[in-house]
Amino acid sequence: MELTHLINGAAVTGAPVLERRNPSDTRDSVARFPDAGSEIVDAAVAAAAAAQSAWAAASPEMRADLLEAVAARLFARAGELGELLAREEGKTRAEGTGEVLRAARIFRYFAGEALRLHGRTLASTRPGVEVRTHQEAVGVVGLITPWNFPIAIPAWKAAPALAFGNTVVLKPAETAPAMAHALASIIADCGAPAGVFNLVLGAGGAGAALAAHARVDAVSFTGSQATGQTVIAATAARRARVQLEMGGKNPLVVLADADLDRAVAIALDGGFFQTGQRCTASSRVIVEDAIHDAFVTRLAERADALVVGHALDPATQVGPANSEAQLARNLDYVRIAVGEGGRLVCGGGRLERAHPGWYMAPTLIADTDPAMRINCEEVFGPLVATIRVPDYETALAVANAGEFGLSAGIVTNQHDKARDFRRRVRAGMVMVNLPTAGVDYHVPFGGVRGSSHGPREQGFAAADFYTSTKTLYDAG
Repeated sequence: MELTHLINGAAVTGAPVLERRNPSDTRDSVARFPDAGSEIVDAAVAAAAAAQSAWAAASPEMRADLLEAVAARLFARAGELGELLAREEGKTRAEGTGEVLRAARIFRYFAGEALRLHGRTLASTRPGVEVRTHQEAVGVVGLITPWNFPIAIPAWKAAPALAFGNTVVLKPAETAPAMAHALASIIADCGAPAGVFNLVLGAGGAGAALAAHARVDAVSFTGSQATGQTVIAATAARRARVQLEMGGKNPLVVLADADLDRAVAIALDGGFFQTGQRCTASSRVIVEDAIHDAFVTRLAERADALVVGHALDPATQVGPANSEAQLARNLDYVRIAVGEGGRLVCGGGRLERAHPGWYMAPTLIADTDPAMRINCEEVFGPLVATIRVPDYETALAVANAGEFGLSAGIVTNQHDKARDFRRRVRAGMVMVNLPTAGVDYHVPFGGVRGSSHGPREQGFAAADFYTSTKTLYDAG
């Protein structure tokens, strides 16, 4: 398919110099699309700025109706869009359809939030003076989104932005243009006024131009730490509002009292499903020595049995890596981990299938040290490392090591240990007897330390970023 930018309610063409191919079968061209230069970004921001005041002044019911209509369209097209998502991103058809349904529920949730935004009335220290607070839109919001959740992440940024009266310019990852274009088209078809939602496609330069644009009042970014640092530098220069989600190196602690089968199932889900390409994936599993070897044996058996294949094959449980570069990066980390002393238990290599694609065997590396690169850097693939520890206190210390702090989990039947872990682990989200990956759409999402910066995303916390508080004094 040939894609265009969508600016001020119209398609804006450009030479289709970029192409996205199906990671399951690289012979399949999913989309061709233009690479936005600064003039395209300027046009999109100008359109958003021109539309913003009218959109903010509109009835919240109008904004709610738009979001509700988008939700209904996503629900109705979940199967079709789930297939497109699987072709473009590489996750299985079931995972792709599930993500579209999640996006639909996010829009439905924020349709309600548009009508629930409220302020407060306070007593003044001065007789006869009334004091109120009012939440108002921030203005033009730039959204820079990654490829691993190509409709859910744009949805959880765009839905609250629109609900609260902001206008949007979305720049998706260059390996996920088709899903972003589908979402932008749906928003337009559901009646969004011209300029309220704008889409610019292209490589990293377009995102950099958007982050640095003088008329963009706030930027919400999800991606790598390195790119996040450039975003925060660009926004700091003009004191724009910024929200960064920059990944994780999420620990899953397995204590000796845990039910072994349950612990293995939790680690399998968190580490390998969606090809391990989740910022909340359980990429380092910290296991008490008493059960470490038995745990590793069972997890390797389960990982080896996973069916890796074409994302549209109903038998597939794990799809391909998103790109050739990502696959190469994953394989490099295997070599590095083994070179540093890790023990390769299963997987570790590229897989060949009937269709040319970027397939990797689910990989387990045991007996790693907490300081190894495999345990300190985000890998983003079907690769799990285990760390053997003597006791709970050591496990907690290892879990808290490093510069990330997005999600952390523990598997145990000891309620006192679970409570202590919830209190002392340095992470924005804590899971007890659950995978570290998998979060609800209506509650706050975010981390601490190097994983996040700025207010939380999703749920009731979204208003903290997408609105500004105005305090009103009135003497009557």
